[in-house]
Formats: sequence, C-alpha cells, structure tokens
Amino acid sequence: MRTWTDALRFAFQPVVNLTTGGIAALEILARPETGDILAEARRNPELDGRLAVLAFRAAARKETLLPLHINVFAATLADLGGVGPLPEAIREAGRMPWEVTLDVVPPYTHVPQQALLEAVAILRGQGFRISADGIGDGDVPLRLLTDLSPDLVKLDASLLGRPAAVRAMRTLCEELGALVAVEGVETELQYAAAVSAGAQLAQGELFAPPARIPVAEVYVPPPSPAAVAPPRSGPSVREFIRPAALLPVTASALQVRALLTGSPDVSGVLLVDQTGAPVRSVHRSRFLLSMSGRYGHALYADRPAFKLGDAPRTVGVDATAWEVLDVVAVGGRDRTSDDVAVVDRLGRCVGVVRLADLVRSLAESRVEEAAGLNPLTRLPGSDAITGEVDRWIAGGRIFALSWLDIDHFKQVNDGAGFAAGDELIRSVGRALQEAAVGHARVGHIGGDDFLVLADEAGLGAVATLLDAPWSAGGRPVTLSLATVVCGPGSVADHRQAAACLAPLKKAAKALHGASWVLGRAGLPGHEIRRGSGAYPAQAGYAAVEP
Repeated sequence: MRTWTDALRFAFQPVVNLTTGGIAALEILARPETGDILAEARRNPELDGRLAVLAFRAAARKETLLPLHINVFAATLADLGGVGPLPEAIREAGRMPWEVTLDVVPPYTHVPQQALLEAVAILRGQGFRISADGIGDGDVPLRLLTDLSPDLVKLDASLLGRPAAVRAMRTLCEELGALVAVEGVETELQYAAAVSAGAQLAQGELFAPPARIPVAEVYVPPPSPAAVAPPRSGPSVREFIRPAALLPVTASALQVRALLTGSPDVSGVLLVDQTGAPVRSVHRSRFLLSMSGRYGHALYADRPAFKLGDAPRTVGVDATAWEVLDVVAVGGRDRTSDDVAVVDRLGRCVGVVRLADLVRSLAESRVEEAAGLNPLTRLPGSDAITGEVDRWIAGGRIFALSWLDIDHFKQVNDGAGFAAGDELIRSVGRALQEAAVGHARVGHIGGDDFLVLADEAGLGAVATLLDAPWSAGGRPVTLSLATVVCGPGSVADHRQAAACLAPLKKAAKALHGASWVLGRAGLPGHEIRRGSGAYPAQAGYAAVEP
C-alpha cells in the first residue's frame, strides 16, 4: 500500500556566499509528486516534524558535508516545543545540530509568540541555528523578529525593488548579529542589487535551480568592482566564510583520515566540543604526512585525532579581513596555511576562512585602487568614492558628500602657468588628505575638482582649508566647497547624491571669495556657511555668517 512518503521527493538548492562565490549550505526542499503535503503540514505540526526528519535523512544519504537548511513552520515549533525527532535523527547520522539551520517559515498569524520563543530557545540550547524565512513576503511582526534574534534573515527578492527597506533590514541585522540572505534571485540585476544592498548570502534559479542531486558548482555573475570593493577598514570576515569540516573532539585519527581522503577539497578538520566550539584544528597536509609515515597508521589510527591537532585559530563573526591576517601573523610560519575558525557570539563555529581567499581579495582591491589613482595627486578617482557612497547608503548611514575646487582655475593656469597650477592642485590635495585623516575619504576626480565623503561631524576639518591662504605664482587663490548631507532613505545611490550636490556647487561658485554651501537631500534650500555676494540663501535655511 502506497503512503504519502512514497510520492515525496526532495530537492537541494545551494545557498551561495556572494563574496567567494562558493556554496555555503544546502537548503532541502520537499517536492511531492502528487497532492499538497506542505499545505497539510502547515495544519499538522506532527506531520511537519516528520517532514523535517525526512528532509535531513535525504541529505544524509547524499553524504554531503555541507551545512543544511531545513524548513519548519513557525506553528510547528510553537506547538511541539521543538522539531520532534529531528535531533535524534541528526545524532544517528553522525552529524551535529549546529550544522543544521532551521528556516522558520511563515505564517506567524495566530502562532503563540511566547511558545515560539521558548521553542527557539530550546533549539538554540541544543545547538541549532535559527533563520527567519520569508521576510518581506510573510507576516512576521517586526517585534517578534527582534525577539527571535535569528542567526540569519532571509529576504524575499521582491524587496530588492525597495532599496530603503533592504537597507533598513541590513541595519537591523547588524544590530542583531545576523547574516542577510536573499531568496528567489533569478536575474543578474537582482544579484547586483543584492550585492549593493550588502547581502552576504543568496539563493535562486540564477545560481542553480533545485536539483535531486546537490550541485558542486554554481553560476555567479562577475560583479562590478564598485559593488565589491572593500571599505578602508577592510571587508568583513562574514564575506569569506566557507563551510567547516567538523567532527566531535572524541573522533579518532582514522575517522579524520576517512573524511580527508574522501573529500579532497577539505583543507582541514575542526574538532568541536558538545556546544560546537572549536577545540582542535587538524591540518590536512600535516595530518596525512603523520599518518603516511613509517608506522604512522599503526601508531595513530585508533588514537584520538586530538593528539595530532593544534590549538585552533579563531576570530569572531564581526572581525575584518585585516584582523584575520593579524591572527595568522602571530603563529609560526608552519601554520600560515591553516584555516581560521569563525565563531559566533556563543563561541560556536560557523565556518572557516582560508588565508588565500583573504589575500586574493585584499590584493585585488589594492590593484583596483592603484589603477584608479589620479597621477597628479595619487588620490583615488571618482569610482572609489562613489562606490564607498553606495556602501554607506546600503548600510543606512548618514553621510556628507562634498565637492571642492579652486576658484577661477583657468585664470590661474593662464596667468601663472600650468606648472604653478599643477603644484597648487597637489598642495590642495595634500592639505585635504591631511585634514581628512580619521574624518573622511578624499578623491581627486580630475582637474581642480575633489570629492570628500565624511560623517557630518567631520566637515569642520575639511572646511579649515577654506580659511588657509592659497596662492599660485604670487596670485591669491580661493576655494569653493559644496556639501549635501544625506540621511537614511534620502537618496537611492551615488547618482542621486551627485544630482543633489550639483545645484549646491552652482550656488557656491556664485558667491564671492572662499565659499561653502550646505544642503540636505530631500529638503529645499541651502545654508551659506562661507562667502557672500550675489546668491542669496534659499527658503528653508537662513544664511549663516562665518
């Protein structure tokens, strides 16, 4: 007699790391051949719990070492106080709960919130990671989302058409310590929007469709340099996390050897305690060399692999790439190729970072930056600054974008000569860079034009240049400065910010002497902070004397 399980199959869809282009995890999706078992599971928590077990066992049969995402309805967790027999099934397969992320799926309406939160707390105590699924297309209350404090938030791709909403979610996730993933990515435009919005993970038909056999490779479009160039403080370690090969700290050397020989792409194994915290790091080459030596198998096969491991190198999920390099630099030279374990706020391993990935990314960013430097001032060009503007916008930060130039520069060149003009530009560039240290990012966009990106509090240091005595060939020279302050949601990208800056630039140039005009995106008028003359202050701001 056929049962509902006979008509049920499972498909695997990769979750892609948007920085490395690698597969970070596999989501297991139920695919019934007949009927609507998922609709029934939504009404029947016991059935939904059984589906979660079957999904895990389907993955276990594929012998994949990748972390897994398993869907479970919010109502199921609240009703069962967990996920039924899933923890036992995980133990029977020799895997660990922290290798499984539970995607909590809507609807949330009529779900007892306190019961849901208590169930999630129990699951966290067992080691499971929690993902809030369907955000933007579901009915999760914002307060409940913050109370859940998920490890991962999955946004529906429809939100990509609303950049302000995505930026707000990214800011919230940073406060919660959660990663951001985008589901349902089908086009390269959606992919670019996800990267620009700061998402760390994504999945969808663009990368790979759900398949009965887990894929080994995915398609990732080549992103534009501006979309991926790291900030000056260094890219976040979250962008480079790879899945970790984990075994319990009690594993034997023979078990580690079987894992390494069966998985040639694994560079090392982390031995973890019952909470998922790294205790020992086993490096592939050093371990296999010990095992393959004379009497190596006889000496080590049945002994704990712990004896052949080293103390793990760890960093927190909030570390930057440069901090990882600092950790690597502290140890001996023989360990420079060791993976660095990334741990969450509870000390649990969330993955590893490979030194090669970091070095490649940082080197590429430096090459790109060098290629974009202005040959006269050695300052970065407009691409570097506008890319940074887009990242600040994606992060929901308030920022001030300023344009600065030399008044009547053509007359300076005509009267004092181009050599004097070039020296003046170099002098302004040096002074601007010195004033901006610790306060702003400076770019030379050509001729006598400079761009400055700063927090509003850092504008005073930049404005000091206006009061300095400038000259070229003995002729006195003044500078003009125009600034637009952009709050969260006031501009969508650097192009809109530049469009807001253009009329302020015109207003500053219409004033006599050293001038500074400041406006705010989305508000009419502007404020005159330096200068006087033909262009009066517009409605909305009063003129401010220096």
